[in-house]
Amino acid sequence: MERINSANELEALRKSILSSRDTNKPCITICSGSACHASGSKEVAARIEEEIAEQGLSDKVDVRKTGCHGFCEKGPIIVIHPEKICYFQIKPEDVTEIISETIIGKKIIERLLYTDPATNEKIIYESEIPFYKNQERLVFGSNGSIDPKNLDDYLAIGGYAALAKVLFQMTPDQVVEEVKQSNLRGRGGGGFPAGSKWEGSRNAPGDIKYVIVNADEGDPGAYMDRSLLEGNPHSVLEGLTIGAYAVGSHEGYIYVRQEYPLAVENVTVAIKQAEEYGLLGKNILGSGFDFTVKVHMGAGAFVCGESTALMTALEGRAGEPRPKYIRSNVKGLWNRPSVLNNVETWSNVPLIINKGADWFTSFGTESSKGTKIFSVVGKINNTGLVEVPMGMTLRDIIYNIGGGIPGGKKFKAVQTGGPSGGCLPEGLLDLQVGFDELTKAGSMMGSGGMIVLDEDTCMVDVARYFLEFLTDESCGKCVPCREGIRQMLQTLTNITQGKGKEGDIELLEELAETAQEAALCALGKSAPNPFLSTLKYFRDEYEAHIKEKRCPALSCKELIAFYIDPEKCRACSICARKCPSNAIIGGKNLIHMVDQEKCTKCGTCFEVCPLRFRAVKKISGEPVPDPIPEEARIIVRGGKKNE
Repeated sequence: MERINSANELEALRKSILSSRDTNKPCITICSGSACHASGSKEVAARIEEEIAEQGLSDKVDVRKTGCHGFCEKGPIIVIHPEKICYFQIKPEDVTEIISETIIGKKIIERLLYTDPATNEKIIYESEIPFYKNQERLVFGSNGSIDPKNLDDYLAIGGYAALAKVLFQMTPDQVVEEVKQSNLRGRGGGGFPAGSKWEGSRNAPGDIKYVIVNADEGDPGAYMDRSLLEGNPHSVLEGLTIGAYAVGSHEGYIYVRQEYPLAVENVTVAIKQAEEYGLLGKNILGSGFDFTVKVHMGAGAFVCGESTALMTALEGRAGEPRPKYIRSNVKGLWNRPSVLNNVETWSNVPLIINKGADWFTSFGTESSKGTKIFSVVGKINNTGLVEVPMGMTLRDIIYNIGGGIPGGKKFKAVQTGGPSGGCLPEGLLDLQVGFDELTKAGSMMGSGGMIVLDEDTCMVDVARYFLEFLTDESCGKCVPCREGIRQMLQTLTNITQGKGKEGDIELLEELAETAQEAALCALGKSAPNPFLSTLKYFRDEYEAHIKEKRCPALSCKELIAFYIDPEKCRACSICARKCPSNAIIGGKNLIHMVDQEKCTKCGTCFEVCPLRFRAVKKISGEPVPDPIPEEARIIVRGGKKNE
């Protein structure tokens, strides 16, 4: 591996890599992101390599372990190039057939293809699958085609061309202006214009400045940044280096959770490779510009996703926020100008430099440009990572890409923006997704988490869940967050347990207002959002819990009961055998009953009762019917009473 000393040498190397690759040669790409690892992709990859070697195809077939392909619901995933045949949920025992039938025999294995639930048709090619077809994968698209541990793969798709362009064809001011013209806004949640942040840091006094990647990402259900860092770390490094050149920084940091070992491993390998190629370190590409990057592993505190807390942690102190009397791009890490952007923001930068601000602004809404990656999870058929242009509606994301709600259930709400975001009801499904649009509706973009909720979800309990998370993750430095959010949690807990009382809603509103105005950092200021948004759109559920001691969603454990409908029970005894607390009273040919004193409300009886009977009922806010005397519990079958 020789050092690259000029832009011309970089381009020559790229051409050499491309000329050495046979585009007609079969190449099996297998998703090797964390999600697919969890479903067995490591074993599948090992088996593919073994089978290829056993059949003497090592010189005829390439195997590439890539980053996340996005369709996590269907992992492990492989795509066979150049045709882009897509197979889902691969098991090691499928590999021999894949090699013999598809690679050698050029035949399609029907059972491994995606089945369109709308038409029941099999779809062969990745680009024709609705989940992929309806996306605009500008940033995330390369994840499924390159090996994150092979710099040549990144160079082959144009990697580091943007860096060469800025180093030899643009001044730092021109780079800042291009990013400003693109209206790239921070994808980490704040939505602050990246170009303005860079400009403030560039103009700030001081010779030492820093650029930082925020890869803390601790939102429940969110893993966009993690997957980008795992699957395409060089795009992050390239964007970071361009930012460093623009603001006059020579030292950068990647702050990543230590719970993300694959991301840490892949970005560490990428840094080493970039240094060996001369794309990081001293005199990058012979330009005279020096820049080094260090990886810092965080301890997993959610609050460290906040900019000042992250910088405090980087300094080796407890990760606690500090007042922003002066913005961190002027006085940040070690009191020096520091530009902090999240993984996705940095990954957009090479695209903007290569294709121009005008190209970037052709995507999106008036105030939100480009694309956004979302993790779509919860009660939805197609769980995974999706990248869509800003301005796409929630309905299109949830139904056209996400495949709608499983089990024929009704959509109830979608929670966006992480634990500090809000819940939006069915009436807002046609809302365009953008920073300002979501904020106006009572939620937020956040880092891109999108949790879909169905009719069985209690919105009061949703607010309680997120307040519980935020209470645990509060650093405790300021009273409005430490005590105010805790009091909100206690009140919400009481409501879900049937202990709510008149005045609780007003108390919660007062506590929320205080936290929003007086909390030190964004965690405390935005923590009331789950409550405020659910109250705004689902106030009737709060009132039902408080006034009627009823959970409309039949979800809150303290407010529900189970009983067996005597007209539908057929004494099959499945519920009795499965009940963990022996709370089912019954016997042969006897209608079963639930002993309410023994019942722990686990719901097992409700789940196991055969659908053809549907005898077990879940109720809330109404009395449980009186027990039936044993002599009246004899089952009637075929119109005759059993004797």
